[in-house]
Amino acid sequence: MRNPDALQEVIRIARLAHLDLDPETVPELARQLRAILDYVALLDEVAVEAVPPTAGASGERQPLRADDPVPSLPQERSLANAPDAAEGHFRVPRVLGE
Repeated sequence: MRNPDALQEVIRIARLAHLDLDPETVPELARQLRAILDYVALLDEVAVEAVPPTAGASGERQPLRADDPVPSLPQERSLANAPDAAEGHFRVPRVLGE
């Protein structure tokens, strides 16, 4: 695919996702993105006017459990298998810049 708009769109999405793409892969990714978007566009052609909206796959309601208070998991047990814990908290690597 040599559509410059599609190529720029892939580059823009990669930048938003903090992906470092190999420039040689961008045309193939643009082609794949176009194929996906073309397929999704087919959904606009499906006649759904007579189909009632649903919140789930079946019309049955799911049973709910009783909303009874129960004791929470003790902190020591919660942290027992943590790869890194300190002062009663999980420690995780920094994901945002300073």
